Amino acid sequence: MKVRTNLLIGGTLFALVVAAGVLAPWLAHTDPIMDANLMNAELPPDHEFWFGTDGQGRDIYSRVLHGARISLTVGIVSQLINSVIGVCLGLSAGYWGGWWDDVVNGLTNLMLAVPSLVFALAIMAILSPGLTSLLIALGLTNWSYTCRLSRASTLSLKSLGYVQAAKMLGYGDVRIMATQILPNILGPIIVIGTLGMGGAVLAEASLSFLGLGIRPPSPSWGSMLSDARDQITTAPWISIFPGLAIFTTVLGLNLLGDGLRDILDPQSRARRA
Repeated sequence: MKVRTNLLIGGTLFALVVAAGVLAPWLAHTDPIMDANLMNAELPPDHEFWFGTDGQGRDIYSRVLHGARISLTVGIVSQLINSVIGVCLGLSAGYWGGWWDDVVNGLTNLMLAVPSLVFALAIMAILSPGLTSLLIALGLTNWSYTCRLSRASTLSLKSLGYVQAAKMLGYGDVRIMATQILPNILGPIIVIGTLGMGGAVLAEASLSFLGLGIRPPSPSWGSMLSDARDQITTAPWISIFPGLAIFTTVLGLNLLGDGLRDILDPQSRARRA
């Protein structure tokens, strides 16, 4: 029952965020950047401005909707990069072993020793702030868990009968890893990827809040929170709604990942049984 509840709630919340991002041009009342009117600055929520307006008179509802596009792009693309790097390194290290396994383990331990956000901060300090730089920074710093999982799963699978049969049939190493091992470890990788997307959304908001991510006037939830710091007591709605958007997205992805883990992870199924 708990599995279905987590999956249902998480999937619903994530679907709503995706729908908001995809349909933002049609759901938004105004242009999130150009439609600024100082005569409407810091208006509270009403029938015209559902989430109120910010210090420049821009509609917060429209900016939150368009901000979903940035957060989803960062979460999906950066985690896709992380998954590809982690799977390639983990699969090859677990299958080939030897000195390559030692090298990959050393890199993985290094990435695990230092928080990924610190690495991302260092990369963003070198690169200029922007969406492309943010994707590079977050896409190269959070692959260690996927790598560890892929390596451990490969070590347990490479000695099984069907893998040995593929070797006897003349399959090459890369073909065996791609067709025999990878399909059997996709479930846990999907779970880690889903949870990692939530972390990427939160990291993007953190970097943008610090001024190292998406720069204003682009409607990033993190930069919106950064702009609202001075008005948090006089106009709290400026920070409340972007914060709720971040909370809803991360909560939905975490619940979705938790539900998928209980369904796809054999160890979780065994514990439930």
